[in-house]
Amino acid sequence: MADVRYHDITVGQELPPLDAEPISRLTLALYCGASGDHNPIHVDIDFARSAGMEDVFAHGMLPMAYLARQLTGWVPQRRLKRLQARFVSITHVGDRLSCRATVVEKLAGNEVRLALTVADQSAIPKITGEAVVELA
Repeated sequence: MADVRYHDITVGQELPPLDAEPISRLTLALYCGASGDHNPIHVDIDFARSAGMEDVFAHGMLPMAYLARQLTGWVPQRRLKRLQARFVSITHVGDRLSCRATVVEKLAGNEVRLALTVADQSAIPKITGEAVVELA
């Protein structure tokens, strides 16, 4: 992680992307344990089908976690001042998620506002949002 400086950043600049491994059933099971969210719709295909779904699907917070990982790979966690997200669509088993962040505004106090997206391999958005980070 480099020491990102406010004066080196420009509006429109993109952060280094984070491209995650495809979502697997193992990833979903591990996330259930890590998060404490054991809703069977995320790991039990019979339960998911009884609820009208074709298959299990990821927790909404899993792609959000990838997004947070992208940001904290850019700046230390203590510099993340705000992270807001909107869940746009379901993340399916096999989806390859890509996290993108773009500087949209330079604020007072060495802070920048970022537009955030998480999309799958077909460019279908899963999460949109924004963050504010403080830079050196």
